[in-house]
Amino acid sequence: MSSPAMPTSIPSDVMVRTESRCPELDPTLGVVVNPDRIGTPRHRLVTIGDSLTQGFQSGAIFNTSLSYPALIAQALGWTEFRYPTYSGPGNGLPVNLEYLIRELEQRFGETLDWWEFAPGLVKVRELLDKIEDYWERQEGAVIPAVNSPRNHNLAVYGWDLRNTLSRTADLCLDAIEANPPTDDFINQIVENANERAALRVLNSARDARGRSLAPLRAALALGMQGTLETGTGDGIETLVVMIGSNNALGSILTFEVKWSDVGYDDMARNDQYTVWRPIHFQAEWDKVIAEIKNIRARHVIISTVPHVTIAPLARGVGAKVAAGSRYYPYYTFPWFDNKSFDPKKNPHLTGQEARAIDSAIDQYNDLIVASVRQARQEGRDWYLFDLAGLLDRVAYRRYLEDPAARPSWWEAVGGEYQLPAPLQALFPVPDSRFFQSDRTGRLQGGLFALDGIHPTTIGYGVMAQELIKIMQQAGVSFYQADGVTPRLGAVEIDFDALIQQDTLILNPPKSLSSGLSLIGWLDKNFNIFGRLLRSNV
Repeated sequence: MSSPAMPTSIPSDVMVRTESRCPELDPTLGVVVNPDRIGTPRHRLVTIGDSLTQGFQSGAIFNTSLSYPALIAQALGWTEFRYPTYSGPGNGLPVNLEYLIRELEQRFGETLDWWEFAPGLVKVRELLDKIEDYWERQEGAVIPAVNSPRNHNLAVYGWDLRNTLSRTADLCLDAIEANPPTDDFINQIVENANERAALRVLNSARDARGRSLAPLRAALALGMQGTLETGTGDGIETLVVMIGSNNALGSILTFEVKWSDVGYDDMARNDQYTVWRPIHFQAEWDKVIAEIKNIRARHVIISTVPHVTIAPLARGVGAKVAAGSRYYPYYTFPWFDNKSFDPKKNPHLTGQEARAIDSAIDQYNDLIVASVRQARQEGRDWYLFDLAGLLDRVAYRRYLEDPAARPSWWEAVGGEYQLPAPLQALFPVPDSRFFQSDRTGRLQGGLFALDGIHPTTIGYGVMAQELIKIMQQAGVSFYQADGVTPRLGAVEIDFDALIQQDTLILNPPKSLSSGLSLIGWLDKNFNIFGRLLRSNV
């Protein structure tokens, strides 16, 4: 059986590949660098990124103390690491699916029967109204003071390359002022949720004249503070940059492929696009790299962009398009299965569209790898974190359950990614499938939270562990909690303790059975995932 033809709408600069790019196992890319180690940088860790760096989970930003940057800072023994916090009713914003599901379980039990649908709708609307009031009119609407200490985690969920270059707290304030909130009984969602979240990150990121700074310029200002000894030199010890996912993520939130075109670099116009053409990504990435090179950071770690179609929010349905193919004929929401899915009615991508998106992301990552290599050849101590390669190696339905679909490089890079021993000891072993659980416990998944896009707490722990390995390779020193006593040997995340902090793993919801009916019901009645897109996830 031959594969279907590629859609004619794919731009000419997208180089469609038969298999994904081979992961880069060497963070140095084989280029030796001798970094300057004079003095003690004032800021041990600064991070720039989107939802993966801010600590987004299950449809909301809330658990920022368990983001991968916070976990790394804890391992460093550095208690001064600053990051925004989000609390209030509903545990974060815009919509915490885990919170909603647990509230429904408490009210209606493990299943929502047909006669409870109307009371269930009322209950969810009450919860959403309480969340909306808190963030729009109550304590959550209070903007952090401009003279607060600048954050070290400068990530904002939903931001793409252009946002990271240009969006500031003042622009967020302008957006809120131009769109004052209304208490809409029908459409109960926190308006300007992304801007409200961003203000907690960036309102204190200002220059001497009080002008607000975009994330890259905020990091530049931190770097300019220099070492503790002299106030000159590198003010940041390790800078982690993990951006670019939102230049393609809209394709699986909408299940539409809209390639970037005129206005791709205009924040007022580019929300219409769901995937950036490689030539447009390169134009934006070149500007990002130029900004990073100006930041006074001793070590820089830059991440590749994950293949968004691996995220379990996009479930492959039907028989694979050909023997040995990694693609299914269609990708849709995970609550549809082979029997219930109807391509005439249900949102979806085709397998060939998924291949084109993945191929474009491979080209993004070729650019990222080349920029790190070039920087090292210039003598800069930059490193590559191949997150895309890591996630490819845990892709359960794509590769693990179908050995024939594995790429030619599979064995050369060690095959399946080996999770830390405490995670392998869990039953079932966490995997990349959409989270499912019932009264007996977790049935599958565990690496991705309930939105099917972002990691669980243990998933963030895996990311932190891999970055710690790179930091140790760079010569970064790690300390005990006292910040003074050195940690000797390989520094490891305490996954046993992290499991106890991961509510989905420790105490799985009892209503997320194989049909995923509750999440599907929530999305059908409240357009949860459409709202995530409008909130710029």
